[in-house]
Amino acid sequence: MLFTVRDLELRKARFDVSLPPGQIEFIEKVRQVSDITAEGTAELLSNTLGEIRVQGRLKVAMEADCDRCLEPAKFPLALEFDLFYEPMPQRPGRHSGEEVAIDEGESQIAFYHGAGLELNDILREHILLSLPMQYVCGEDCKGICPICGMNRNQAACECSAKLADDRWAALKNLK
Repeated sequence: MLFTVRDLELRKARFDVSLPPGQIEFIEKVRQVSDITAEGTAELLSNTLGEIRVQGRLKVAMEADCDRCLEPAKFPLALEFDLFYEPMPQRPGRHSGEEVAIDEGESQIAFYHGAGLELNDILREHILLSLPMQYVCGEDCKGICPICGMNRNQAACECSAKLADDRWAALKNLK
C-alpha cells in the first residue's frame, strides 16, 4: 500500500492489513512465522512541507536461530508506532558521496524519496528495529559445547574445557 502525498492532501488514509509470510523480505537470519496484522492511519501534517505521520499497531511472530544453541527462537511482537517522515532534503553534496552533518531534530525523523511512502517498508523497518540485538531462545540457554558440539540444553556432555595459556609453554621445557 502506497501513501502518496497527493492522496494524503485530500484525506487521512486508514489501513488494516494482514500480510502472510513471504510478502515482506527480511534479512536472511530472521523469518516471519505468522501473518503481520497492522492497522492505523497515515496523514499529511498541515503547515508542513510534506511531513507525513504514520500511527498504528502491529502484531507478528518472528523467528531466528538462537545465537547460543542454534535452535529456533520465537519472538512475538505486539507494537505500537507513531512515526514521522519528511521529504528527503535536497542539499549540496548529497549526491556527490560527501558526508553531510544532520542536526538533533533530523536524527529523530525519517525521510522518504519521491511521491510518498510504502506501508510494507514502514512495517519491515519497524519490525527489524524492534527485534533484540542478540537472538536467544531463553535467558537460561546453555548453548553448544565448544569441544563436542552437543546442545547443552538437551543433554549434559562430559567435556572438560581446559584453557591453555600458550605464552608460558616455552618455559615448561626449561629445567
